[in-house]
Amino acid sequence: MDIKFSNPVQKALDDRAPIVALESTVISHGLPFPQNLETAVGVEEIVSSVGATPATIAVLDGTVCCGLSRDELNRLATEDGIRKISRRDIAVATSKRLMAATTVATTTLIAQAAGIEVFATGGIGGVHRGYSADVSADLPELANSPITVVCSGPKIILDVAATREWLETYGITVLGWQCDEMPGFYSRTSGLPVDERVDSAEEAAAIIRGRDKLGLSGAVLVTAPVPAEYEIELSEVEDLIAEALREADRQNIKGKETTPFLLSALVERSKGRTLAANIALLKNNAKVAAEIAVALKES
Repeated sequence: MDIKFSNPVQKALDDRAPIVALESTVISHGLPFPQNLETAVGVEEIVSSVGATPATIAVLDGTVCCGLSRDELNRLATEDGIRKISRRDIAVATSKRLMAATTVATTTLIAQAAGIEVFATGGIGGVHRGYSADVSADLPELANSPITVVCSGPKIILDVAATREWLETYGITVLGWQCDEMPGFYSRTSGLPVDERVDSAEEAAAIIRGRDKLGLSGAVLVTAPVPAEYEIELSEVEDLIAEALREADRQNIKGKETTPFLLSALVERSKGRTLAANIALLKNNAKVAAEIAVALKES
C-alpha cells in the first residue's frame, strides 16, 4: 500500500520507536465542532506525553496518510462532504481523490500495512441491534489482523452481547484493563466477561508478545472503562438508546447514517453527558495505548 507518512511518524518507524495509530472518523463524524478538533489534538498530545508518536490516519485528497498536521486535522474537523470509509471504500477514495475519514476497520488495515502495532479508538463496531446479519467490517478485520486495539468495548448502540460472542467465536482475545468485565462504553460494566484481566502495560505486552510468538493472526482487544467520574449507568443509557432508536425509525434513518444520528441524539437527550464521556474515554484509551506501545518496545 502506498502511504504518505508525516515526518514524526517516519522518524519513529525508522527508529523503531513506539507509535499509536488513531482513527479519523471520530473527528469527521463522531464529535461535533469544536470538540472534535480539540479532542483530536488532545489525544495526540496525550500519546506524545507518554513517550509514543501519534499517527492519525485518513485519506486526504486521495492519498493514504499516516500522521497528520494540525491543518489536516482542522480539515477533517470542519470540511463538509468528508466520506466515512471502510475497507471496501479505500480504492474508491484513492482513485476519486476523496477526502475520507477511516473507520476502525480501515485504520487497522492501514496501520498494519504501515507496521504499527497499537491502535487507540473509542469503541469498535459490531453486530447491530435487531438485525444480526448486519455485522460491522471492523470485526472480520480484527479477526485477521495481529494488532492491539485499545477501546471501551463495542459502541453501546450495538448488540453488545452478540458482538462479544462474535469476538469469542473468531478468536479475538479480549483483555480487561484493570477490570473483570468488558466495559459498556459510557458505562464501566456490561455484565459480559473478558478473557483475562491485565493491571499494567507490561502484563498486556507479555500477552501480546505471546500471541506473536505463536503466530496467531487475530487482534488483541484491550478494553478500558470510561473514567469513573464520567460514567453513565447502563440502565440509563439503554433508556436513552431506546428513545433514539424510535426517533431514527420515525425519520427512516438507515445504513451508515444510523451511528452518527444515534450518537448525536444521545448527546442531546443526555444533555451533553454522553459527549463528555466519549471524550474522556477517548483520551484515557489513548493514554493506555501509548503505555502499551512503550511496553511492547521494551519487551
